[in-house]
Amino acid sequence: MTETPDARVKRLHMRSMRRGIKEMDLILSAFAGAHLAQMSDAMLTLYDALLAENDHDIYGWVNGQFAVPAPYADLVAQIAAGAHGVTRPA
Repeated sequence: MTETPDARVKRLHMRSMRRGIKEMDLILSAFAGAHLAQMSDAMLTLYDALLAENDHDIYGWVNGQFAVPAPYADLVAQIAAGAHGVTRPA
């Protein structure tokens, strides 16, 4: 059975809220709430792949501590743009 677009967005939003570290809960749930509903299928697939990555790696990418892998560069930049105050003081 294939997943409906609405179910996919809800699943990704829930996965964004239930992360391994609290900072990622805050960053990704805020991003998901603001952007998932408007994302294309390809972007949702990329976001789903990002969520499979280790939280500490994602956090390092978002706060600029680690180099972002090329496939995620634009997506992580978009996430980081809304993460000020969580990754570092505003």
